[in-house]
Amino acid sequence: MSVITIFKDTIVKEMIPPGLSLPVQALWHDGAGNWDEAHALIDQLGDRQSAHVHAYLHRKEGDIWNADYWYSRAGQKRPTVSLDEEWGQLVELYYL
Repeated sequence: MSVITIFKDTIVKEMIPPGLSLPVQALWHDGAGNWDEAHALIDQLGDRQSAHVHAYLHRKEGDIWNADYWYSRAGQKRPTVSLDEEWGQLVELYYL
């Protein structure tokens, strides 16, 4: 079973796994349809992982200027993949 499948299963069951980092918690809440909660979790964090998830969230929001700022803070470039693909890539990158 893939990491994405396992992670999505916790969202379907509405059971956030214990011990997740704040960026991964943000991805979980975003996957559950709660962008505001996801953003609130990482809004004040400055580490690269949080900045990367923060960038994705602003890209999803449609605030590209702000997204690009956070991608830069994360040492990343805005991806050309779909938002769903980027979410999955972030989960695979930072989950566990």
